[in-house]
Amino acid sequence: MILKKIPSIEEAEAYLLEAEELNPGPWIPHSRYVGEAAKLIAEQHPSLDPDIAQILGYLHDIGRRFGVMNIRHTYEGHKFLEEQGHADAARICITHSFPTKRVDEVSDGWDGPKEQMEFTQDYLDKVEFNDYDKLLQLCDALAMPSGFVLLEKRLLDAAMRRGVNDYTLKRWQVTFEIQAEIEETIGASIYSVLDGVVENTFGFTP
Repeated sequence: MILKKIPSIEEAEAYLLEAEELNPGPWIPHSRYVGEAAKLIAEQHPSLDPDIAQILGYLHDIGRRFGVMNIRHTYEGHKFLEEQGHADAARICITHSFPTKRVDEVSDGWDGPKEQMEFTQDYLDKVEFNDYDKLLQLCDALAMPSGFVLLEKRLLDAAMRRGVNDYTLKRWQVTFEIQAEIEETIGASIYSVLDGVVENTFGFTP
């Protein structure tokens, strides 16, 4: 699978550093760990490029450069990267947050204009998730600002911060299905390539 409309790793790093100046916060180290997780897992995957995976991970939340916001960061990130000419990276800004392809299923609701929500839903209706989309959906749920953790810890952390709704379990189930699909492809547990999972999840070194 070849993605052409993405920035270089140097450009991605520059975008992230600029975003940190504009809106510093835990989302910055989270993005770095998502990128690192994506790279490490992609190194074991036959159809994924590790460097591309890392770039997409770095930029999946780049919409947060525009300020503190909830799910609207998906739209803002897509718009920003499209304007920079990086359509394939822009795609991940939207797809990483919607494993069920439904905007109305997120727990904290849409926090922007209705037109932005409609654009995002229309985009999801037309897209067919590829291996990069699924990888980033998974890696977003593997990375805390402090490092890699069990999926369960990250999902519970998000639920405690944002709340839950009737669709939360459905979204979790899809995430675990993606984990199983990727693990079948790479022939190993995803945790076997992620350092520090035990320490970051349980708070001790085995």
